[in-house]
Parts: sequence; structure tokens; C-alpha cells
Amino acid sequence: MQGTRMWKNVLGFWCNIQEIHTERAFMVMQSIKVLGNPKIGVAGLRYALEVAKHGSVAVITKAEPHECNTNYAQGGVSAVLCPSDSVESHMHDTIVAGAYLCDEETVRVVCTEGADRVRELIAMDASFDHGEDGNLHLAREGGHSHHRIVHAADMTGREIERALLKAVVNDSNIFMFQHHFAIDLLTCQDGSDTVCLGVDTLNTETLEVIRFISKVILLASGGAGHIYGSTTNPLVTTGDGMAMAHRALAVMSNMEFVQFHPTALADEGLPIKPMKSRENAFLITEAVRGDGGILYNLGMERFMPLYDERAELAPRDVVARSIDDQLKKRNEKYVLLDISHNPTDKILSHFPNIAAECLRYGVDLTHQPIPVVPAAHYMCGGVRAGLQGETNVRGLYVAGEVACTGLHGANRLASNSLLEALVFARRAVQPSIDHMKSSRHDLSASNWWARPVAPLSLGSDVMDKILIMTRKVRKELQSIMWEYVGIVRSTTRLEFAEQKIDELEANWEDYLFKRGWVPTMVGLESCEMRNIFCCAKLVVSSALARHESRGLHYTVDFPHLVESKRLPTIIWPCSSVKSSWSSRQLHKPALIAKQ
Repeated sequence: MQGTRMWKNVLGFWCNIQEIHTERAFMVMQSIKVLGNPKIGVAGLRYALEVAKHGSVAVITKAEPHECNTNYAQGGVSAVLCPSDSVESHMHDTIVAGAYLCDEETVRVVCTEGADRVRELIAMDASFDHGEDGNLHLAREGGHSHHRIVHAADMTGREIERALLKAVVNDSNIFMFQHHFAIDLLTCQDGSDTVCLGVDTLNTETLEVIRFISKVILLASGGAGHIYGSTTNPLVTTGDGMAMAHRALAVMSNMEFVQFHPTALADEGLPIKPMKSRENAFLITEAVRGDGGILYNLGMERFMPLYDERAELAPRDVVARSIDDQLKKRNEKYVLLDISHNPTDKILSHFPNIAAECLRYGVDLTHQPIPVVPAAHYMCGGVRAGLQGETNVRGLYVAGEVACTGLHGANRLASNSLLEALVFARRAVQPSIDHMKSSRHDLSASNWWARPVAPLSLGSDVMDKILIMTRKVRKELQSIMWEYVGIVRSTTRLEFAEQKIDELEANWEDYLFKRGWVPTMVGLESCEMRNIFCCAKLVVSSALARHESRGLHYTVDFPHLVESKRLPTIIWPCSSVKSSWSSRQLHKPALIAKQ
């Protein structure tokens, strides 16, 4: 039977609340939820393993546990592990890459604690590459002044996730809920404070709406790469956590800073073309340039020294804009990345996954250059977080790409993302436990909020039409974002994008509602579209608010850094982002009566 269920933790195990009619159902729960939606990456897994020592943990994931950005991370984890390196040097590199918009206290915390977090992974059986001397092999990537990248060939994320998932599976206090799409956070108003007490999810296999109740939720849901048509992110990365948090009145920050990775595999330049379009672009790690890879245009002219004295080792924003400029000036579709001058055995040992993928399409990178092009890769902005991963919504914590901690500033330094996720997942643990123990909120009132419903009453014909329209709208929005809110921007083009996105959203919602859809109805692709619209609008409004060029945000109308504008962009809950289905919760926040 399809319907709505609500799960609670009762004395350490999970049960269906509809079947509970005793007072035990209303006991204080020792449960902490980790929302790994769309992914369970390093942040969610690491946090779950720690809080599981203090209670039951529900890990909620939109897809399979391995379908996440962590699993796609090729480069590695940056940490100060070499005697010649220093925390101060890592901090300097991070702040320079971030165009001096980084929060210095956050940078110091992350760079100081990074080495211990890596050692914890090694103790949990994560296997990283070692040199001939038996020490960890530390690579160097763009923007780094030292060799400090811990890696497992070019599949570091996969190795870290393997180790963490193994530990999670063996932990009897962690319960995994796969194929559960998080719809909206369940919030209430306690005076002037917003409090998070749970989340509604859609089981995408059974179409049941499942309600989870908890005093503590960690969002570890990744970024929003699929607001763009070309992205290195997996298909499930649709900004779900950011959109849910925004609708729940969380403060957002720095959403204009979208990192485009300079070197994704350019299918147009491959001798053997893929049989079908990729769901996500194949990433060519920063480490290829760190290992001596050289960028050429199609005339085999090396161009990076023309743009920056650091050449191929410049930060990603510089390299991506340089490639973009070459493509536009020469009217070409891609550039070439050549590592073939390195010894064959070194190339194959450092980049086995990339070598195999390239060879599959006719490129032998030991003898030929790789065709590459920029692709949307990482959101430097997100839900504004403090040093413990806390947000302005009580009971809601964030870690990983969904968060804006201040570490990245206006541009993320290579291999700082896994580092940040590890550090903040660990720092959020004790505050979460303290909040769980001190919270006085009654978790028994599951009917405070209206319950979402699956649109089964509409019938298959109507649903098929809605699905076709939603997919069409998704492609249109991605095209608008790529064309007008990309690597190089202008006020006119941003304003045009804002107008077109508003029109597209209004027309899509009108199409749905005229066919019987109501605001409390939920389906996977329609809710993803809702989140994509929400995140796209946040990016555009943030970009319009920044009247300078800094880091990843480059606009031809304000082409220079302006010291007086060296401030984070803040989107407060009562901001002027237009209210629509994508921008408001399906239910009204509950009100807590004063005792």
C-alpha cells in the first residue's frame, strides 16, 4: 500500500509509527539523522561513524551510497604532512586562491586539523600511495606551493569512500535508507528561532512518503552541478540540500562562486565518439597539470604563460577563464592537455583511471594530448555555517559542499574539498550530541506538518506529459545557466537570465497545476526541478549583487577587484528572491506554544 509513514527511534531500533500506540513512542530519542541526499560522501559517512557512538543514526541517501562527488574525486586530500611544508604555507595558498575572501579563522582551523583527519582515514584502512622511501607520496596541484596532496592514484575519493562505507556497514548503530529523496526539512518556530525537527522523504522505489523525526540533522548533500548542462557531478547532484535549507530559512552565502573545472574530457575532440551523451563530464584531475601537463590550443601553441606567471599551476579560476578566452578568440571547441613527455610508467601509475577512459575513446595519453574543456564542478557557496558546522536553524548542521564555511572564499584551492568535509564532519559531532541532549522539543507531534503525497491520482497519461515537460524545462534552464551565468558574466546577461528563469519557472508551474498537480504533491524529477530552479535563482541573484570581479565571479562590467567589496554575499531568509513553489516549503512551519 502506498502512503505516508513516519519513522522514529524507540529504544535504539526503527519502527513504523503507525503501528505504535504506547507511550514508549514518545520517549526522548537518541537518534541523529544524516541527510546524504543526493550522495553519501565523506562528510556524511565520517559524521555518522562518530555520532553512532552516542545513538542510532539514520543515513538517508537519494541513490546508491557510492553515487556521490566523493566517489568521483580523483585528486586527493590536501594536508600538511611534509616537514618542509607548514600550516602557514597551506593557509597562504588557500587564501590567495580564494581571492582573499576566505575566513581566516576557518582556514587556520582546517589547515591545522587536516593532518589528523588524514591519519584517522589511514587508521580506518584507507590505502594511499607511498613513495619508494615508504612515506606517503605527496602530489602537487595548481595553486599549491608544496607537495601536500595525499592520493590513491587518480581514484582517491573512491578509496576513501570504500574505507568509510566498510566501517559504516559494520556499525550496528547506523541504518542506511537508500533511494530516499529528501523533499523538505520539517521546521517549527520557537519564538524568533527556527528549529529543525526532521525531514520528509520520498522512497523513489515504492513511492511512499516517509517522515523522519529527529532533534539533529546534518546535511551532507553535496552541490548543485546540474543547474548547468555540462558538469563533472553525478546526475543526482541537483542542489537538494541547499534548496531545502533555503526554504527552511537557513542563511545562504557566496552562491555566485561556481567553480568550473578547467579540464573535463571534451567528447568533441575524441577520435572515437561516445555512443550517447554523458550524464556528467569525465574529470581530468588537477594532478595531471601538477605532474607537468601542458595546455595547448589546437594550433599547438602553449597559452597559459600568456595569462599567468604560474602557467598551468595557476588556480582553477584563472585556468578556466584562460581556456574560455582561447576558445572564444579562436572559435574552437576544446583545448589540449599534454602529459606525454612524462615517462610512460609514471603516467600509468599516477593516472590509471584517466588513461583507461581516454584509451576507450581512442586517446593514448602516453603518446597523445587529451582534448579538454571546462565544466561546472563545485559550489563554493552554500548554507552559511560556523566553525562547528552549525547553521542559524537550530538542530541543523552542514558539512561538505552543501556548506559555506568560509574556507574557499571566492575560489576553492585544489583538493581542499575533501579536507574541508573531513574537518567539519568531525567538528559537528560534539555540538550535535550536546544539542540532542539539551533539546526540550517534543518529537511525538508528527502531525504538526501537512503530509506530502505522491501524484498517483493524476493517472499515468498526465504524469507522462508532466515528466516530458519537466525534462524539457530542465534542459532549457541548464542551457540558460551555461550561456548567461557561466565563466564570464555581464550585468545585462545576468538580468536576462533572471528574467528567462522566472518565466520558465512560472510556465512550468502553470503547466503542472493546470493538470491537477497541487503544491503538496511530490515526484522525484519534479522535486529535483524545484530544487534546480531554487539554486539557479540563488546563483543569479548573488552574482547580480557582486559589483566586482573576484575569484570565480568574473563580470565584464566590473572587471577589477574592489577592496571595499571584499565581503561575503549573504542571502538572508527574508531576502527578495521571488517566492514560488521552488522557494517555499510544501508545508507551513509549525508554531510551538509557549509553556
